[in-house]
Amino acid sequence: MSGVEIGIWSIVAILVLIQLGMHVAIALMTVSFFGVYLVKGKMAIAGALLSQAALDGVERYSFGVIPLFVLMGVLVGACGLGRDVFDVAGQMFRRFRGGLGIATVFANAVFAAVNGTSIASASVFTKVAVPELVRQGYTPRFSVGVVAGSSVLGMLIPPSLLLILFGIIAEVSIGDLFTAGIVPGIILSLFFCIAILLMARFFPRFTGNPGASDLPMMSTGTMILKSAPIVLLVVLVLGGIYGGFFTPTEAGGVGALGALVIALVKGRLSAREIGRIMIEVGQVTASITFLIIAAHMYSRLLALTGLPNSMTALLASWDLGLYGILVLYLLAIVLLGTILDSSSIILILLPLILPVIQPFGVDLVWFGILTIIAVEVGLLTPPLGVACFVIKANIDDRRVTLNEIFAGAAPFALIMVVLVALVVAMPWLATGLL
Repeated sequence: MSGVEIGIWSIVAILVLIQLGMHVAIALMTVSFFGVYLVKGKMAIAGALLSQAALDGVERYSFGVIPLFVLMGVLVGACGLGRDVFDVAGQMFRRFRGGLGIATVFANAVFAAVNGTSIASASVFTKVAVPELVRQGYTPRFSVGVVAGSSVLGMLIPPSLLLILFGIIAEVSIGDLFTAGIVPGIILSLFFCIAILLMARFFPRFTGNPGASDLPMMSTGTMILKSAPIVLLVVLVLGGIYGGFFTPTEAGGVGALGALVIALVKGRLSAREIGRIMIEVGQVTASITFLIIAAHMYSRLLALTGLPNSMTALLASWDLGLYGILVLYLLAIVLLGTILDSSSIILILLPLILPVIQPFGVDLVWFGILTIIAVEVGLLTPPLGVACFVIKANIDDRRVTLNEIFAGAAPFALIMVVLVALVVAMPWLATGLL
């Protein structure tokens, strides 16, 4: 086989192995090793090349941001800050039709600013928001849909682990990516809130028809006390980054320390809980580490096969232009989102597409925001919408099937597609703050 044929078959092999249940990192590493062996003809060369790729993947200082932000997110979850911000948001929007749905979006947006993962947001607000939404008269379909839809904000609003992963693989400034995610994240939150108001007004069969909120009134002092910890943490972390006081890695350490102090003050850290947190942080960090190592191995294989150069030449012969290539790329992301998780899509597609778009002088920060939004659509699309599966695993209501969750999340997935189009048409939405 030629190098290009090996590259094509490597993609097929990776997709097959993942669908058979192999962990994506192991699939990438396995295919990369045997692919390099087929290209070079010697096991020793394959081992040496890939071991160096593994070292290059995790030796950089910027990699330290991952365990620190993971630790901060887990501590924030242990503090119960998700419950507090949801209670405050419920008070703020209680007078609106669909107000508790808007409160869920608002709480998820705020929680995203200190958490960094959509999966954690989906898990927290499934337990916090869904029972209250159903009790207030919203349909189970809408209740789980608004949680699934708003949970994706965790990967767009900084700090975001998916933005960090993109930055490390594409070698783009993580701080710039964080800044670029702010405006699209705010716009997406506003679009979700407007959509909820419209659905509650014109499609009551979908949203339900709740009466006036019977949540107990909360004094201004109580609202301030409940919201102060998370507001202070957001100001500490994001204010430190954008004010030039911290690098993203240092901000992760400061944020983790701040979350630890809040958890200690709230009395939420028993010895058993500390042990659980450390294990969870270790598991998540180890998983991401293997993914990054595997991505660098796979990039080495693709470079050796010459597949990216062949793709560049092929697309150039089609004369599609930048926007034609972008459309194909975004369609590929959405299609892969139906069968793969977010990290897998980035790890497989990014090494292929970066050499293709480089001749166009594309701003990789803008490209990264586009990629993240498109990838996050996959969290809400069947049959493998990861956010929907997380909600199903955390909900204790037999009336809510997986199909109901996908149906409830569908309007929010469509809104995200609209946002992708807006960011393509108006790049300044992502780059205006840089």
